[in-house]
Amino acid sequence: MSFDVPEILLSPSGAKLALRFQPANQAAVGIVQISHGLAEHAARYQLFARYLADHGFHVYAHDHRGHGHTQAPDAPLGQFAVRDGDEKTLSDMGFVEKTIRERHAGLPLILFGHSMGGLITLAALCGRFCKPDAAAICNSNFANALNQTLAFTLLKAERMFLGSDVPSNFLPSMTFRTWAKQIENYQTQFDWLSHDAAEVALYNNDPLCGFAPSVSMWLDVFRFMRRCNGSAPQQAIALNLPLYLQGGGQDPSTEGGKSLFALEKRLKTAGFSNVTTRIYPDMRHESLHETDKAHFMQDFTTWALKAIA
Repeated sequence: MSFDVPEILLSPSGAKLALRFQPANQAAVGIVQISHGLAEHAARYQLFARYLADHGFHVYAHDHRGHGHTQAPDAPLGQFAVRDGDEKTLSDMGFVEKTIRERHAGLPLILFGHSMGGLITLAALCGRFCKPDAAAICNSNFANALNQTLAFTLLKAERMFLGSDVPSNFLPSMTFRTWAKQIENYQTQFDWLSHDAAEVALYNNDPLCGFAPSVSMWLDVFRFMRRCNGSAPQQAIALNLPLYLQGGGQDPSTEGGKSLFALEKRLKTAGFSNVTTRIYPDMRHESLHETDKAHFMQDFTTWALKAIA
C-alpha cells in the first residue's frame, strides 16, 4: 500500500474504502488522518502527505463514500448512501482511525479535515466516532441555524418532487456558483478554489472532482453541521484538546474566514482552552493547492508537533 496505490479496506458499513498511506521518512512521531472535501478525493493530498512524512508523520487518507475510488452498493459517485449517509460516513471515519491505531500503537493521532472534511471531523468528535489527540478544521463553514434550516427546507422539497439520488438544483446555486461569481474576472466555475490556475485546471480536468452532489448528499452535509450544534462539542470533546482552525481571507465559502472566527468564538465560549486560529489574507479555499501552500504546510506542521509534544 502507498499513497499512489490505495489499499481496499472493508468497513463495517459495507463500504470498500480506498485508503492511502504515506509512511514517515524518519522515526515516526505521530499520525495524521486526512478527511477530504466535497466533490474531490484523497489522492489530491499527496504533496501534503509527503511533506508531513518528511517531518516524522505517518499519513493516512481515505475516499469518503460517494467519492473517489471508494465503492459501496448504496453509494454511487455523489451519494453517501441511500439512507443514513451521515451515520455511515462517520462510522467509516471511526473504523479508519481504529485501524490506524492498531497498526501504530502508541503514536498520537491528529485528524485533519478540509472543507466538508472539517465538518465530518468535528461531527466525528461530537458523536464520539473518533477520539484523536488533536484535530484541525480547515476552510470549513458551519452554517448558522437559520441557513441550515433554509437549506434543509429547500432540499426536502427537492427530495419530495425530484427524488434523493438526483443532483440538487438549489444548493449549487447557493454555493459553488455564487462563490465563483465573487472572484473578479473568473475564468472557470472553480477559480474560487485557488489563485493557482494550474491547480484549478487539474481540478477541472479530474473526472473525480467537481461532480454534482445528489440531494441526499447535500442533506447529509448539513446533518454533519447539525451534529455540532448547541452544546454537542463540550459534551463530547475534552476541553483541552488541541484544535487548529484555518481559513483563507479570500475564500468566499467561509466569508473570508469569518465562519472560522465564529467557530473559534463558539468553542472558546464553551470552555475550550487550546484553540489556534489562522486566517491567511491572500488565500482562497484550498490552502494545500494555493500559490503559497508551503507557508500553510509549515505552519500546520509546527502546530502539529507542538500539539502532540
